[in-house]
Amino acid sequence: MTTARRVQDALFWALLTVLLALFLFIFFWMFVSSFKPNLLITSDPPVWFFKPTLEHYVEVFRQNPFVKYLLNSLIIAITSVGLSLVIGLPAAYSIAKHKQTSLALALLVVRMLPGITFLVPLFIVYKRFGLLDTYSGVVITHILTVLPLIMWVMIGFFEDVPSELLDAALIDGCSQLGTMIRIMIPLSLPGITAVAILSFISSWNNFIFVLILGGSKTMTLPLAVYGFLAYGQVNWGALCAAAAVVTVPVLLLALVVQRYLAGGLTMGAIKG
Repeated sequence: MTTARRVQDALFWALLTVLLALFLFIFFWMFVSSFKPNLLITSDPPVWFFKPTLEHYVEVFRQNPFVKYLLNSLIIAITSVGLSLVIGLPAAYSIAKHKQTSLALALLVVRMLPGITFLVPLFIVYKRFGLLDTYSGVVITHILTVLPLIMWVMIGFFEDVPSELLDAALIDGCSQLGTMIRIMIPLSLPGITAVAILSFISSWNNFIFVLILGGSKTMTLPLAVYGFLAYGQVNWGALCAAAAVVTVPVLLLALVVQRYLAGGLTMGAIKG
């Protein structure tokens, strides 16, 4: 290895270490602050040694039905991802098999549009049909953001499956649906797992749709955290505790499935 290459590698890892440290420090500060008394959270200089307290977590769960918000987030995320997989996998299979590149490009454009673009027409439609603050209404909005992601990623996986396998299955009398279920999906299972995890995280963190189209019945954890921001003051302790409650399930999920996620993303899921 040349000296220049060593210097490049050293600079790369140094930059990566700095960025990772900054990123992790945000979460570290949030978790530490959730155990600090309110007077110490915004003290200058920062106080590093203190007597931990659970009062902020007690306040979060006592004054707010956070268990209900947690269940709402789980129900909405699991339902939206499940329905998006049912719709998106056959659609991605069709696009990949018939080389519908224009449709794939349209999906990418839809994915790039900000969610606020759909809010006004959705609000008008939801108000007319009574879908405001309903699980079905919120799930539909999450599908709008999750479905293009699933389809776009899975197109690359399906295109990597040898067409000879599909032709052989059709010759043996297998239908198009049977070919997808028996051959395409098993061979693309790492990619399906990876995109399902990414979609779940995207749905879990969704905020703007629930804020405008949801309500007390369908309030999710991200919106509940927003409730700790008041005009003129911020309850930093309760805000950090609530943010920790929202973050911990996603971090645990990422740690449990990280090898599946890494394996899926390195097998062509980002192709195209």
